[in-house]
Amino acid sequence: MESSSSGTTSSTIQSSSGSEESLMEQRKRKRMLSNRESARRSRMKKQKLLDDLTAQVNHLKKENNEIVTSVSITTQHYLTVEAENSVLRAQLDELNHRLQSLNDIIEFLDSNNNSNNGMCSSNPLVGLECDDFFVNQMNMSYMMNQPLMASSDALLY
Repeated sequence: MESSSSGTTSSTIQSSSGSEESLMEQRKRKRMLSNRESARRSRMKKQKLLDDLTAQVNHLKKENNEIVTSVSITTQHYLTVEAENSVLRAQLDELNHRLQSLNDIIEFLDSNNNSNNGMCSSNPLVGLECDDFFVNQMNMSYMMNQPLMASSDALLY
């Protein structure tokens, strides 16, 4: 009897141990599938992040190129305006010099008219009479001190 009872016990232990192994195998397979699915989701998430970052890099490169182009255009405009300002400053200096020369001539003529040293006489009936030599000298002196200016408009004809 012992043998029969121990045979039954061992078969019960084997069957319960077999079901436990089967249950553990199922749990192991379930955990492995869950881990695979989690790893797949993690790879997909990582790939999406990589794609998003790549798109952002491309967008920023495009934006950077637009900014570089804009800065280049602005720099070119600045250099053009700076060149125009330089020309205008030179013209201003020349015009100031001419104005000063004209004011000096007017002052000289006024001082001569006021002193009335015989070079010019103003008679309302006759008009303004001046020594021709003096007038020619003044005109010649003025013309000799003035630079010749060529306009770009003159080159068109």
